[in-house]
Amino acid sequence: MAGIADVAELAGVSKSTASRALSGRGYVSDETQTRVRDAAERLGYVPSTTAVSLATGRTDTVGVIMPAVNRWFFGEVLEGIQTALVERGLDLALYNAKPGTPGRARIFDHYLARQRFDGVIAVGLEPADHEMERLHTIGRPIVTVVGSSPGASAIAIDDLYAARRATEHLLALGHRRIAFVGGAQELHWAHVDKLRLQGYQESMIDAGLEEYIRHIPAVLSLPGGYAASVDFLGDTRRRPTAIVGVCDEVAIGAIIAARRIGVRVPSDLSVVGIDDHEHADMFSLTTLRQSPRAQGYEAVQLLIAQMEDPGAPPRHIAASSRLIVRNSTGPADRESSAIEAGTSLG
Repeated sequence: MAGIADVAELAGVSKSTASRALSGRGYVSDETQTRVRDAAERLGYVPSTTAVSLATGRTDTVGVIMPAVNRWFFGEVLEGIQTALVERGLDLALYNAKPGTPGRARIFDHYLARQRFDGVIAVGLEPADHEMERLHTIGRPIVTVVGSSPGASAIAIDDLYAARRATEHLLALGHRRIAFVGGAQELHWAHVDKLRLQGYQESMIDAGLEEYIRHIPAVLSLPGGYAASVDFLGDTRRRPTAIVGVCDEVAIGAIIAARRIGVRVPSDLSVVGIDDHEHADMFSLTTLRQSPRAQGYEAVQLLIAQMEDPGAPPRHIAASSRLIVRNSTGPADRESSAIEAGTSLG
């Protein structure tokens, strides 16, 4: 395998000049830089990450920590992060910090403390157990996707607005008995759950429907939404006419539960979610669309800006969310609504 000395010899320069030309750190004339890079390409030279780190004090690696990698949202965020890092020639160190496991504590106390990266992107972490404070002690720039922390840049949708928009869509269709499904207190994403629950509650109160507020806790998954919905939808005396799901997976679970027990969607029950999950269109689910992949990509841009200018104040970006109306929602009184399915509303 070719080394820096081989590249320098072929290009006719010193090792230090070859190193500066390849790293981009330090002055080298354009003509010399071109010659060195041509030599490196001809020899198939790949810089040693250890050597680069020793020379520059940087690892060119970004640490990414998230509570799951096999869920749609987190997988999409990770895709966006990886795309942006590859474009910048940076490596990714992924930590799957599953809530409630011994490995999660070790990740925060041991692996992250090694500081083998130039910055950290934290996705969907809770402000519990002082985890964000522990991240700040490593002395590296931090960006969060979902949630926020003092001293860290952040990108996320406005969860309060998303839930209000979803609820108001149902209210405009004439629904009054609207239930909110999801948001059990023990879940790792409880902060987001609470904001979305709050948005639903505020909309119901603003509409003078406080007496109809109903919260059905559910695990944030399709089976979780199904299990929670089968029970309360079977109660014909208290069955709502509409549901706001804390996320699309819960909402889709509710649709499946309704179909299993003979409740027609949307004739008997309207359902709206939040996310625009990859399966949302298949179930014709009305939802608030967000783009987690775009959020992951933007998180890298925020982190790089912070790495290049450590003294710059943190930035908080509100990612967009847009109501996508499909066939899972319809009017409580079908003759009174002019809203058509299959449209998108800003």
